[in-house]
Amino acid sequence: MLRHLILWVTLPVLTGWAAPAVRTFDLTTLTPADTFSPERGFGFDLGTAPTAAHEPFFFSVAVPEGNYRVTVTFGDAAKATVNTVKAESRRLMLDRVATAAGEFYTRSFIVNVRNASLPPPEKNAPGGSAVILNDRETGSLTWDDKLTLEFNGSAPGVRTIMVEPVERPTVYLAGDSTVTDQRWEDGASWGQMLPRFFRPGIAIANHAESGETLKSFLTGLRLAKILSQIRAGDYLFIQFGHNDQKKQWPQTYVEAKTTYQAYLRAYIAEARMRGATPVLLTSPQRRTFDEHGKITNTHGDYPAAVREVGAEQNVVVIDLAALSTQFYEALGPERATLAFANHGKDATHHNNYGAYELAKGVAQAIRDSNLPLAEKISADFATFDPAQPDDPSTFNLPASPLRSTITPRGN
Repeated sequence: MLRHLILWVTLPVLTGWAAPAVRTFDLTTLTPADTFSPERGFGFDLGTAPTAAHEPFFFSVAVPEGNYRVTVTFGDAAKATVNTVKAESRRLMLDRVATAAGEFYTRSFIVNVRNASLPPPEKNAPGGSAVILNDRETGSLTWDDKLTLEFNGSAPGVRTIMVEPVERPTVYLAGDSTVTDQRWEDGASWGQMLPRFFRPGIAIANHAESGETLKSFLTGLRLAKILSQIRAGDYLFIQFGHNDQKKQWPQTYVEAKTTYQAYLRAYIAEARMRGATPVLLTSPQRRTFDEHGKITNTHGDYPAAVREVGAEQNVVVIDLAALSTQFYEALGPERATLAFANHGKDATHHNNYGAYELAKGVAQAIRDSNLPLAEKISADFATFDPAQPDDPSTFNLPASPLRSTITPRGN
């Protein structure tokens, strides 16, 4: 039966069997019983499969870490389809790809896959052989040995999936809970929405994690993981501050004008030493309105410190503190809750709408910069003005089936 399910494009190597470079899966020949296992190496995952009720489903393929071009053919001979695609931990790849009955449409995107392993340090040298993951990352789709796709939408219809390894420039994201790929609804962060706004010529590798600081990102070997892979032509986006400013966390606290800036300079130097381009971001503000309907700055001197380092080091700064302030104030104190998680009870972390709008702001800032990365912005992205955001009442991104009431670390 397997010969009908997979098109093997490459041949086994002479020294023994090896996974093929390109694999194509025809979903029209699969049944719900074709579930993923490490032995099979592909299949429907997380207890889901396509249904007549158009429910979301997951499909996984076992792959080594790296960048992969995923090419999907959408459509159905008898009915119209509407498709949204997410990858790994809810990274938005494609939004509302529609086909008419009998119409078939093919789209490609790049997915970065990674695991926690690190090149082991030399004998007697400091370091480690794996990223130090926290307990909430156990079972995460981000840190496993497979590429997982979520097919969602009002009427998903998928015919074939092709997966092939590729070398592509990569944007590495280092940051905290406002950047990370949030695993569960209804939380979301701008980093996991960003892939939707890029062409297939670029990969987004989101290494941010909830609760992280400039110091802990070092001690947990998360920066080491990035530095083990980052190459000339890549980018390192750096956004910390939410947790770094917490004096009640003495082990990771950094003072805005001294140690905070020193750590930022170190990250910049590490990226440049490897031929990569660093980009600094100020942290998005928390939703704290004063009596006049204006956002108060809860980040103290940290946004200004980022801007100072950017000017000093000739590094592009994406000012999410300013952008988010405009965004929240445009919505106003009442409607701004519609951009935040836990039905607005969370004043720090965003929902899908808030994360999507901030990602649009990041894409616009990249376009407005002198970065060559601007050429990789998706052709269907028009412009974004945070003072005139999309109406939250008309926003429609299908929610993932993965939900939890666990609050992000650091909250």
